[in-house]
Amino acid sequence: MSIDLTGKVAIVTGSSRGIGREIAHTLSKHGAYVMCCGTQQEATQAVATYIEADTKHETLALQVDVSQSASIQNMVKQALEKWGRVDILVNNAGITRDNLLLRLSDEDWDAVIHTNLNSVFYAVKASLKPMLKQRFGRIINIASVVGIMGNAGQANYAAAKAGIIGFSKTVAKEYGAKGITCNVVAPGFIQTDMISALPKEYLDTIMATVPQRRLGTPQDVANAVLFLASDLASYITGQVIQVDGGIRT
Repeated sequence: MSIDLTGKVAIVTGSSRGIGREIAHTLSKHGAYVMCCGTQQEATQAVATYIEADTKHETLALQVDVSQSASIQNMVKQALEKWGRVDILVNNAGITRDNLLLRLSDEDWDAVIHTNLNSVFYAVKASLKPMLKQRFGRIINIASVVGIMGNAGQANYAAAKAGIIGFSKTVAKEYGAKGITCNVVAPGFIQTDMISALPKEYLDTIMATVPQRRLGTPQDVANAVLFLASDLASYITGQVIQVDGGIRT
């Protein structure tokens, strides 16, 4: 069965590069109207322009500071003004500020929590209103296997991603009867610019814990998001799908 998202409206945060860009592109290829959101307007517009040229489906680029509730509310408002509905929300935006716990500053803790966790609360809350009117919605929050297994030097990141999982399960319970699903995709180590910057020795250590003996690709993550956004996943909610090559957690 092919996946057809024609007429659906999707918002993807953090979509100016990497995993978010691939998610936005994949949803558009399957027919969705996509709002690409990023911190830099020029980069986000470039992605949206490329996607629209490639898929021939309308896209919109918007500069968004996901750590600010007002910016998120404007994001949803712009999507509603453009297309009149919000069907799919993908919360992908995130940052890292790594350090061992005793060296982790209050500022770096707050920055990661605000951007990675608070943003999910803001976006889901804002998007629920139109979704409830439609009695339809697909919410997909991007967490990480680090939120499940922890990782040295990433207490703030792990806490935020674990929080996303608990939050998503709660949303699933509260709004499942309203035609809204809420699920989590938890990527493992994915081939992105951030991973490419890691020392080879560290990457070799990581690969030893991955049964498939390779890094994942942004498309691997996008495929899971596409499935959860589709009618094929209409009876799946409150779940965590690990896209991690079987990494030992």
